[in-house]
Amino acid sequence: MQLHFQKLKPNRVFQHVVDQIQQAIINGSLKAGDVLPSEMKLKDMFATSRGTIREALRVLEQKGLIEIKTGVSGGAVVQDIGTEVIAESLGLLIQYQKVSYDHLAEFRQCVEGMITALAANKRSPDDISRLKVLLLKAEKQIAESRPDTAAFVQTDIQIHITIAEIVNNPVFTAVLQMVHENILQSHERFSLRSKKVLQENLRDLQDIIAAIEEQDADRARGLAEKHVRQFTKHMQKEHQQLQAKVIRKAPASK
Repeated sequence: MQLHFQKLKPNRVFQHVVDQIQQAIINGSLKAGDVLPSEMKLKDMFATSRGTIREALRVLEQKGLIEIKTGVSGGAVVQDIGTEVIAESLGLLIQYQKVSYDHLAEFRQCVEGMITALAANKRSPDDISRLKVLLLKAEKQIAESRPDTAAFVQTDIQIHITIAEIVNNPVFTAVLQMVHENILQSHERFSLRSKKVLQENLRDLQDIIAAIEEQDADRARGLAEKHVRQFTKHMQKEHQQLQAKVIRKAPASK
């Protein structure tokens, strides 16, 4: 691994370190799993202080580009670039009420409707086979008297992501993974509790996959949008019930 870093200018030195290491990761000079040189070696390579190197490494870790491991065999390890950091930021926005669940539902309705319509136009027989295998798995998971809700949610998520993969656009796939795996998963487990709701969700998925198989893009889009609206309705109902319980349990003011 040959790395050639430029000597630094005095203004915001740590940012120059961040920029150069980040660029080395982006252009492939540093790959996932590579361990950066030690802090002392980086200090010499950049001709700067150890404190500056530590500050830069903290920023790179916050960006999700490296993971700092402690111990004898530790060091700054380059991470595979994924959607986790974006998902975490979106999660914080939701928690701070900068992005509401209505905003998220509106976004999902537009994006998932479009992705499903594109999948209907692009699907191959192999794609339909993959979706039907997942559908059969989902059917078995809720067939028992006590449905395996957690497993069903995972299969549901995989169906949505597989539909995005059919479109063969990594941006769509990344967005769907971010939203479903990192944002909605806990809420789906919360909202999809009753067998009636699980069965309703399964019927939606069956109808969506049938429309994709028939290459009926308009119907696929409409069904996907309806599916999102229905899920949002269940989630809002559960949220209202939870709030009502909190209010009932709250001590009366004197």
